[in-house]
Amino acid sequence: MRLVFAGTPETALPSLRTLIDSPRHDVVAVVTRPDAQSGRGRKVHPSPVAELAEEAGIEVLRPQKAGDPAFLDQLRSYEPDCCPVVAYGALLPQSALDVPKHGWVNLHFSILPAWRGAAPVQHAILHGDEIGGASTFQIVKELDAGPVYGVVTEEIRTTDTSGALLERLSVSGAGLLAATLDGIEDGTLEPRPQPADGVTVAPKITVTDARVDWAKPAMHVDRLIRACTPNPGAWTEFRGQRIKLGPVRPAPGEKLAPGELAATKARVLVGTATGAVELSEVQPQGKRLMGAGEWARGVRLEGKETFQ
Repeated sequence: MRLVFAGTPETALPSLRTLIDSPRHDVVAVVTRPDAQSGRGRKVHPSPVAELAEEAGIEVLRPQKAGDPAFLDQLRSYEPDCCPVVAYGALLPQSALDVPKHGWVNLHFSILPAWRGAAPVQHAILHGDEIGGASTFQIVKELDAGPVYGVVTEEIRTTDTSGALLERLSVSGAGLLAATLDGIEDGTLEPRPQPADGVTVAPKITVTDARVDWAKPAMHVDRLIRACTPNPGAWTEFRGQRIKLGPVRPAPGEKLAPGELAATKARVLVGTATGAVELSEVQPQGKRLMGAGEWARGVRLEGKETFQ
């Protein structure tokens, strides 16, 4: 099939590579978000998907809005049979959805209808799901509500960050997306409506959401930090300054007041509502990521100091 692929971040790269390499399909163009500032220097860079497409000699379209008439004319000129989508990052109006013969097929990183929205992997970890997954579905006007073609599942490990889980799902999901497009081309695959029960929503997790509340149970603190790693990054305050936190480990038998810090030569502990946890890595404001022990030695904890 003639494909116009839509995607933006690194998460979409396994799918794009798989489709470029597929002998059955021809990626004739890529749609991605406009170049944006990134990094410490805030320089303007193309998206990861744009970089890969340009390396492969594929034309890249960067519309400000997917409903722009000039973009829609370009899209029609490619006469796509189908438009696969992986983390494109913008809404698609009906005028765009109507262009490809077989519509737009989205790879979404949840087992639909669970966790519709922008942050499905983060919410799966935050809410303690034991199984995650990815789904391919036909895009319709309602958010992530279209009929489903296929699903892959993945165990969520107790140490998984959202970054680690998403990396695994992006690889297994790429195979699912390719198989879905094969089935559409063969006429052997029909999407099935999502069940009405079990719908949950996964809105974007903001920096404000990512602040750790040490008065919560240790299990909640652990899940929040892992869900926010690497983005937007869990954080707390120490001596009036923000500090980012890496994943924590349980510290059985250790009791500290919520937020209270205690450092030994071997480890750094912080209290929660149900017991202490051990810090792994921290990143003070304006500084590099470092081990918790190195950080504690540098700040020289005095008395009963706390995270706020």
